[in-house]
Amino acid sequence: MVEERAEESVANLPHQVREDLTRRLRRNRGAFREEDVQVVERPLLRRAVGASALGNCMEWFDFGVYSYLAATIGKVFFPGASPAAQLISSFATFAAAFLVRPLGGLVFGPLGDRIGRQKVLATTMIMMAAGTFAIGLIPSYATIGIAAPVLLLLARMVQGFSTGGEYGGATTFVAEYSPDRRRGFLSSWLDFGTFTGYALGSALVTVLNLLLTDAEMLSWGWRVPFLIAGPLGVIGLYMRLKLEESPAFQQQLDAHEKNLAQESAGGELRTVVKDHWRPLLICAGLVLLYNVTNYMVTGFLPTYQTETLHRSSGSADVLVLTGMVWIVLLITFLGRLSDRVGRRPLYGVAAAAMIVLAVPSFLLIKADGTWAPILGVLILSTLLACFAAPSAATLPALFPTAVRYAAMGIGFNFAVAAFGGTTPLVTEALISVTGDDMVPAYYLMLAGVIGLVTVRFLPESAQVPLSGSQPMVGSREERRELIGTSTDLYRVDRRHTGVG
Repeated sequence: MVEERAEESVANLPHQVREDLTRRLRRNRGAFREEDVQVVERPLLRRAVGASALGNCMEWFDFGVYSYLAATIGKVFFPGASPAAQLISSFATFAAAFLVRPLGGLVFGPLGDRIGRQKVLATTMIMMAAGTFAIGLIPSYATIGIAAPVLLLLARMVQGFSTGGEYGGATTFVAEYSPDRRRGFLSSWLDFGTFTGYALGSALVTVLNLLLTDAEMLSWGWRVPFLIAGPLGVIGLYMRLKLEESPAFQQQLDAHEKNLAQESAGGELRTVVKDHWRPLLICAGLVLLYNVTNYMVTGFLPTYQTETLHRSSGSADVLVLTGMVWIVLLITFLGRLSDRVGRRPLYGVAAAAMIVLAVPSFLLIKADGTWAPILGVLILSTLLACFAAPSAATLPALFPTAVRYAAMGIGFNFAVAAFGGTTPLVTEALISVTGDDMVPAYYLMLAGVIGLVTVRFLPESAQVPLSGSQPMVGSREERRELIGTSTDLYRVDRRHTGVG
């Protein structure tokens, strides 16, 4: 009777959970005890998720502002160029921030693994706020000449350098705090913060465009959204200084891996590339899929409508803002879904849908009227939400605790720099060269193909403890349940292997 109950209990476990727990129990030579399972206190978990999401919110507030003001910024800082050259110059400055992101990842990633996630995340918050605030203070080209675009470029590079340690660190931090069963849902709040920030930034620009004349926007109105970043940064810094270090990081410092915290940054980076190149490639493929879609919708689509389709800035802004609000409403539900059905099915179905729906979506966006463009944007926004929702839980799970922050710094930032932040620039340039306004759809189809191939090699991590960390649960009751499950699984495994 006991054996039948154990078999039934084990049969209900997802395949990937059973495999991971079996390996852990064999190493333990027995079922879990209370000290083998980490209980995450609910107040600490809420604070960790909230402070991390706020950082993402602030980062993407800036991106929303910059994307919606790309044409205005081009006129302020590159007034002597043609309209097309102004736009490309503005997007080139946008892309420049992404070129230094890998450098930020190479610096902040190893630091996060050696001195802790919390300290590095506080530092990136300060730098991000300072860089964004500084843009609002830069005089125009008419006032100081060539120094104006140079200062704009420097401020963007400060933002990019800090962002190199921000997203990888925030995803690592939240993933290491989250109970295994709810990691997809809790981590999706990071990208909830991302798109909330973008929506707030774009909404603010939309309101300013409606309230101010073109001359007022060129004179001073464009500065207002950037100056708001200062107070937001102070709030975010206060919240992050109140955080405790993640349980997984504390475990690795308390265990035999403590010597890794003393390893040089260069040594750790070599270890990551040499020993973890396969998950690095998987990480890069998923980041490409997510971020090409992301920057196509958030960075390029507003300008595509005004400069290529010749729509008013107001209608273009509202259309993309509708998509962002839809993502905000959808993303945490998709995060919860990834905990139930798995990360791979969500990525795979959405990548296949991107290949099929990219061209129809852009045909709808180009169509006259109101509802067809809205439907086109909502289709792309839904696919983007499917890529965004599981990412913050999936990517950190590819790497062990000792090198997770550094590996995320490399895999995420190099892929974003090469394929994400350059998407508006490359797409605009290709449209200018070819004259084909369907280029964005073809670009998305290519990203979908690469994503689909990547998912083929992605290990399923839903409900599975992070590599190098203890199993994580959200309550003492869940801990008792997991200990009972481990007892049944250990009994079944011993019987099947002929032991005992």
